[in-house]
Parts: sequence; C-alpha cells; structure tokens
Amino acid sequence: MIIPCLHYYNAPAAIDWLCRVFGFDRHLIVPGEGEKIAHAELTCGTGMVMLGSKSDNEYGRLIKQPSELDGCETMTAYVVVPDADVVYARVRAAGAEVVIDIKTEDYGGRGFTCRDLEGHLWTIGTYDPRGKH
Repeated sequence: MIIPCLHYYNAPAAIDWLCRVFGFDRHLIVPGEGEKIAHAELTCGTGMVMLGSKSDNEYGRLIKQPSELDGCETMTAYVVVPDADVVYARVRAAGAEVVIDIKTEDYGGRGFTCRDLEGHLWTIGTYDPRGKH
C-alpha cells in the first residue's frame, strides 16, 4: 500500500476543496495549533491521501510547495474514479486549472490532469492499472 502525503498552506481549505471537488471523504482530521491541521486522512474508494499544514519542522523543511518551485511538482497523485467526466465538471465549476484536458487514452480509461487550489497536480481518471478499467 502506498499513501501519498501532501502539505498545504491552508490545509482546512484544501480538505474542504478536495472533498467537495474530487469527492474525497474525511477519514481522520487532527487539528493543530490555531487554524492548522496536524494530520488528516482523506479517502476515495479504497485509496487514501494524508495531508497537513505546511510546517517549519524537520519533515516540513524537506517539502516544497508548487508555488516555491515555479508551479512544478516532483510527484503527483492519480485518483481512480468511476466517471471522470463527472469529476471534470466539478473541477471546471470550481475554477481549477485543467492542465491536460479530458481525453480517452489509447491504453484504456478516460481522464485529465488539473491543479488543486494550491497548485498541486492531480490526474483523475477511470483507468485502473489493477485491471478494473
């Protein structure tokens, strides 16, 4: 099992956005000091991402935000959904930047790539490499 982990400047807003737009569910939210999130777990089907507020600690100093890297990422997450067009419509309605438009891939599945509210790249699609296309 692999669980992607992300940091956000405004983790509470990111949690709300990821749940509303991508369809994640809140599994566990651990508040931190002030308006920060010490740790959060969001689920989507059998998948999960963990996230928290950007922090200036031993681990946090190893992580850069897309805004600190001219919008670039060194790792992205792929979310398998039953209907990419439904999520695509929510992403467009939320005003998110779609960087690769929705399309059907030659190898199967349909998907697109977009940025979330803090610039992290996400690919959303129906292709399931475990054999459930």
